[in-house]
Amino acid sequence: MLKPFLCAMLICAAAGAAETTYDVVVYGGTSSAVITAVQARQMGKTVVVVSPDKHLGGLTSGGLGWTDSGDKSVIGGLARGFYHRIWQKYVPDSAWRWQRRDEFGNKGQGTPAIDGNERTMWVFEPHVAEEVFEDLVREFEIPVHRDEWLDRKSGVRKNGNRIESITTLAGRQFRGKMFIDATYEGDLMAAAGVTYRVGREANAEYGETLNGVQIANATKHQFEHCVDPYVVPGDPSSGLLPRIHGGSPGVDGEADNRVQAYNYRMCLTTAPENRIPFPKPDNYDPIQYELLARDIDAGYRGMTGKFDLIPNNKTDTNNYGSFSTDNIGMNYDYPEADYERRREILREHENYQKGYFWFLANDPRVPQDARDKMSPYGLAKDEFLDNGGWPHQIYVREARRMVGEFVMTERHLRRQKPTPRPVGMGSYNMDSHNVQRYVARDEQGRACARNEGDVQVSPGGPYPIDYGALLPKESECANLLVPVCVSCTHIAYGSVRMEPVFMILGQSAATAASIAIDNGVPVQQVDYEKLAERLIADGQVLGK
Repeated sequence: MLKPFLCAMLICAAAGAAETTYDVVVYGGTSSAVITAVQARQMGKTVVVVSPDKHLGGLTSGGLGWTDSGDKSVIGGLARGFYHRIWQKYVPDSAWRWQRRDEFGNKGQGTPAIDGNERTMWVFEPHVAEEVFEDLVREFEIPVHRDEWLDRKSGVRKNGNRIESITTLAGRQFRGKMFIDATYEGDLMAAAGVTYRVGREANAEYGETLNGVQIANATKHQFEHCVDPYVVPGDPSSGLLPRIHGGSPGVDGEADNRVQAYNYRMCLTTAPENRIPFPKPDNYDPIQYELLARDIDAGYRGMTGKFDLIPNNKTDTNNYGSFSTDNIGMNYDYPEADYERRREILREHENYQKGYFWFLANDPRVPQDARDKMSPYGLAKDEFLDNGGWPHQIYVREARRMVGEFVMTERHLRRQKPTPRPVGMGSYNMDSHNVQRYVARDEQGRACARNEGDVQVSPGGPYPIDYGALLPKESECANLLVPVCVSCTHIAYGSVRMEPVFMILGQSAATAASIAIDNGVPVQQVDYEKLAERLIADGQVLGK
């Protein structure tokens, strides 16, 4: 039985937080943040979660209910325990409110959605995932301070190469022996002076083949027809349609600072009693979707191509095709933007995506057969209750990436280079969504809209992730671990960036932090043999 904290409530008073030095301070509200905190408690450490988010779980509870995981046999430890808890939630018949269990089917990604033999479930509703995360922080008596935003300018106090405390914009200070940045953006890492990168490396930098600009490889989620990019077709002087840039896309394999597209993973339903019709944004402008309308006129009908089924007659709806929910080119500022600019970007993405669905379901510019595909769908009334059925977390597919002690590259994922200190495994495709939309010329010399950046290539099976990828250089910070914005190249991060992997790495980060405390050493000097022994004892999978 764990001893209760002095603060019995999950949210302690600011004064209490200021007087306490925690063993481990976790910044973030993601799935990785919660798992990190749970493991720290299992290691006998005091821990606090300082979360800019009100809802716990990040994308796992924010709409990504169709788990991207690759080979599920390499998901162990607390991550596997999370999916077991999901399975438990769906055992009672009462969990199947809008659909009978036998109506659901059992389709998942690579394995059955409900794996009875393993007592795991990989496909789930957002609110069920959030319930599991709330169960965890309650059971392990983890204090969680919500809606607390790091003061990125002056809120990280360091003594030499060690963080002593972090302070939020509300003035709350949290002291700790170890700190873990479990955000999608890497804000604590950056504010602590750790080296990081935004954008794509050149292939030549690390001897890769899939990094940098990818014009030749951009064949998926691509326009199948030559769709005119100009406001007045054939007239460049009329200007470009929205979300197309007029500059050079760059040269294949060369570096740039662009970021793969973000979107909201939508939880939609066709159940009439649980359906909210797509809302029309106040600033709706059909010209924003004219490029899509022209592609539909040319024969495109892929708008419902990625409506993956989750329980209770709902979907996890993701980007699919030439023009979809990915808001290509509109997120470049996001990784390093201040909070107000990020909120502007989020509002723009929300308006774009709401307008996209309303356009397809209602706009007379869309042919009736295409409208008929979309009109039965709507937002789910029983999801995201405080946000009108709209997800509370955007899909930050990539923001900052640490440049740490060890940089995971395409060659490590393909097992062409050794990974000497594994602390978990990944296995998903090296997956980058499109990065830009530009004007190209076809063989007839016509101007055509073109997407660039999509890559979906298997690494060839599961691969280990090195401990050094969680670590800054010791000279930069000796008591910080980073299990989300890990030290990877752009294309390697495309595979590592899956929610189960973030949970795996969170558990490993907390384990390493606890051992560093016990032995009085920087995280870079943790005895790897001790770390591996404890990880294996706790069910982590380090090799296959």
